[in-house]
Amino acid sequence: MVRFYVANFTFIALNEISFMRIHTLLLICLFAVSSFSAFSQIYTAPTNVPQQFSDSTSIWKGFTRYHLEFEGRASFITTPNNPLKQKPWIWRARFPEWHTGMDEILLTNGYYIAYINTDNQFGSHRAMDIWDAYYDHLVNDFGFHPELSLEGVSRGGLFVYNWSKRHPDRVNCIYTEAPVCDFKSWPAGFGTGIGAGESWEILKKEYGFKNDAEAKTYSDNPIDNLDSLANAKVPILSMIGLKDQVVPPAENTFILSDRYVKLGGISTIVPCTQGKQEAHGHHFPIETPQLAAEFIIRNTVLTNQPLKSEEYRKTAGSFINSHIKFERDKKGTVAFLGGSITQNSGWRDSICNYLEQRFPDTRFTFINAGISSMGTTPGAFRIERDVLSKGSVDLLFEEAAVNDAGNGRTAKEQIRGLEGIIRHTLTANPTTDIIVMNFVDPEKMNTYNRGNIPEVISNFDKVTNHYQICTINLAKEVTERINNKEFTWEDDFKNLHPSPFGQGVYFHSMKTFLGNTFNRPLADDDKIKAHPIPAPYDSFCYVAGQIIPFNKATKLKGFEQETNWTPSVQAGTRKGYVNVDMLVGKKPGDSFVFKFHGKAVGIMVAAGPDAGMIEYSIDGKDAEKVDLFTQWSSNLYLPWYKTLASELDNNQHELKVKISQDTNQQSLGNSCIIKAFYIN
Repeated sequence: MVRFYVANFTFIALNEISFMRIHTLLLICLFAVSSFSAFSQIYTAPTNVPQQFSDSTSIWKGFTRYHLEFEGRASFITTPNNPLKQKPWIWRARFPEWHTGMDEILLTNGYYIAYINTDNQFGSHRAMDIWDAYYDHLVNDFGFHPELSLEGVSRGGLFVYNWSKRHPDRVNCIYTEAPVCDFKSWPAGFGTGIGAGESWEILKKEYGFKNDAEAKTYSDNPIDNLDSLANAKVPILSMIGLKDQVVPPAENTFILSDRYVKLGGISTIVPCTQGKQEAHGHHFPIETPQLAAEFIIRNTVLTNQPLKSEEYRKTAGSFINSHIKFERDKKGTVAFLGGSITQNSGWRDSICNYLEQRFPDTRFTFINAGISSMGTTPGAFRIERDVLSKGSVDLLFEEAAVNDAGNGRTAKEQIRGLEGIIRHTLTANPTTDIIVMNFVDPEKMNTYNRGNIPEVISNFDKVTNHYQICTINLAKEVTERINNKEFTWEDDFKNLHPSPFGQGVYFHSMKTFLGNTFNRPLADDDKIKAHPIPAPYDSFCYVAGQIIPFNKATKLKGFEQETNWTPSVQAGTRKGYVNVDMLVGKKPGDSFVFKFHGKAVGIMVAAGPDAGMIEYSIDGKDAEKVDLFTQWSSNLYLPWYKTLASELDNNQHELKVKISQDTNQQSLGNSCIIKAFYIN
């Protein structure tokens, strides 16, 4: 990330340096640069907070302030009259009405000011969790820039430093006034300063300390663990009072600044020595609010930098096993399971080429098990036939988020299908590395832009987290790259079946994901290890899915085997569901019986323009009716996996199927065209 730094003055040998001299030098250096007008941006029409997110409004110093309650806490957003289009913002911690000169300057220059009341939490982990949620709310729902500046006054230092250490990549810069950097100084009063007994007791309770002795051992105050913040080069500007006996600089800012600079961080201290020093020197006039405002403006990144693919990956598990197989054993089997986005040429071919180039001496076997319209339910039942029967798999790519959502699979089906694929694969070979990819479509983009997570991705996350499976959330990555103005859906990505450009976006993200492992030299003690197989997340997951030929049906009445079946109605077909043998019933009353052993049963059908309804019963129970006509059937004999039961005892069962008299109003007939049965 590119940042502009205006000064790097740090007080280390404080007794040997004149504060006034450095104060003057700092002012000269800062104001020698061009004025505010040189940094003005193109303004847009005012973009106010959406009314549905605001409980009330008020006018604050000529600016509109939106008041809203967030998770039971009061908060507000003060909006500029002429906001910058990138919506930069400053987050104030505590005392929002104290020394507001800098805030007014920034509002005039198009910045937003945000505040949430987390009083009496002193920057604790609980407070930081609230801040995380509020940040997500402002960025996702209000469209605030993902990177912000922090403003911490007095005890507000505990908040801004603790949160910035959590998220150094989100922080442009930090501005503080008389900041608390170590609660052992204030409110504990263990040093030379004036403590605050009541606040200290509240803090201990908030942090969960049993007593003072335990609190003294705490090692994550703002002055501690500054490495990540320093590595991110987040600049700090601190206004202090040299006579401050409440938050003595020698116990707070000086220690933090000294440590920060030694780690390579940038820290500037401005002693405020003019005017009346009140409240034991803790209250002092800010002589240069314009200096502070310019510090924030100069360090605010307003250009849209390309997003990093790493932010959309989850590497809860490892895929080092395939690395070892490819590099040491010089052979590997890579399988791709999914729908048409996997079946078609594009990212899959690029991954194959990448692996062959990365491991030029390795003999690869690539299995393309992508079939149009297929999601996790079909995948779970066909993985044995289409993938695992071909030999041990070293690396499996699985995608189904588009089809599972588009085909209307229920949450249970999504979970049971994906878990079935993962568990079946690991049962066959516990060392198989698995990567689950969530591809994008317009509905997922709309969901993310509303600040929510698509249901199918949330369900998949439950399974991948349970099994510690690596994932790549391309749906979120594409959405946020489009929002970041890197490309457009209409002109570049074009469709849920990506254009060549979109295929390149997918491949780039996957390649960098794989490179994080494959580009690391193997250690001598790196060994292939079995992935954990925990207890099932859902006991009815399709872990033992298999496809059963339709000729296992008995007591056929009206149903007949049609050799080399082709449709009698003009409509599209899919490979594997035309010019193959089918079990076909065409009129009401046609029936058959199928006996099986397992927890689930379903039929694989070609659901076309003449698809009818069936009535079925299991083990003599009341019959249920199912419509085989789908939203795509008018123009396509859709390959469709229709699950009839999925929560049976794992015993012997009998399925009876009969074509119903009823039919869908859009259907041209009563056909039931079965390619096979499937059971779990």
